[in-house]
Amino acid sequence: MFNIDMEGINAEKTYDLIVLGGGPTAIGCAIYAARFAMDVLIIGKVFGGLIATTHVVENYPGITSTSGQGLMEMFKDHLNSLSIPYISDEIRSIERIDDHFVLHSFFQKFKAKSVVIATGSERKKLGIPGEEEFSGRGVSYCATCDGPFYKDKRVCVIGGSDSAAKEALFLSQNVKKVFIVYRGEEIRAEPINKKRVEDNEKIEIIYKTNITEIKGDNNVKSVIFDNGKEFEIDGVFIEVGSNPNSGLAKRIGVKTNEKDEIIINRKSETNVAGIFAAGDVADAPFKQAITGVAEGVIAAYSAFDYVKEINIEY
Repeated sequence: MFNIDMEGINAEKTYDLIVLGGGPTAIGCAIYAARFAMDVLIIGKVFGGLIATTHVVENYPGITSTSGQGLMEMFKDHLNSLSIPYISDEIRSIERIDDHFVLHSFFQKFKAKSVVIATGSERKKLGIPGEEEFSGRGVSYCATCDGPFYKDKRVCVIGGSDSAAKEALFLSQNVKKVFIVYRGEEIRAEPINKKRVEDNEKIEIIYKTNITEIKGDNNVKSVIFDNGKEFEIDGVFIEVGSNPNSGLAKRIGVKTNEKDEIIINRKSETNVAGIFAAGDVADAPFKQAITGVAEGVIAAYSAFDYVKEINIEY
């Protein structure tokens, strides 16, 4: 995927900055770090992050419309043009030793003078009977990934956000019928997507309703509503928000809020010197690819300032 010689990664080398994450925030951060002439490495569990599973992206400046995967392909090309190394790995712990940090994965260790945590978030689950049992057999968290398997079938999308609306719109291209099941009285989609949902004859919204159980045999066959009604369905797509991947940060003493989001200031600084955070894992109220990239850029600049200061002291 990347122009990177893995044998050229020296475990004893101390990077100016290691960026953790594989989404737009991490990539934007690394691009600016490279422009500041920092020796930077990106370590990400999955390249692309959640946006790579998004069917349509229409709100990124300069790009009228593309897929999430298409956007990340452009990010990948930009990384390669700057020869920024990316490693597919997962960091399990971080420790400070003297004037630098040591990052441990399952099989490797890396050293850095500063770290930006841009690990994003993972999708929430409903936590109801049948959800785990039928995962991959009718229960999905990604319409772009699994939607084509439901051609001419009946599916439901759980949730009332803009993401839920976009999932339903994508599914409607192939399935027979999409039901949006939402506990509230009105979906919270962006006006343009809300109108698209309302104008789509294949989409029906079931308001003020929760699903309490998912049932089936080899695959999903029905769901149970909180009014006791059993509703026949072939697929359940869950889109009820996400949880920040902040566990790693918390283990090194980085402070989080009641939502487990990393607390940062306007410079993307955390309470731990040399550790910065940006994107969906942080406590910004509006989480979009463009705002994440902006925070990542700020984090890169703050890390640059931090490393410059410790180099002077050293």
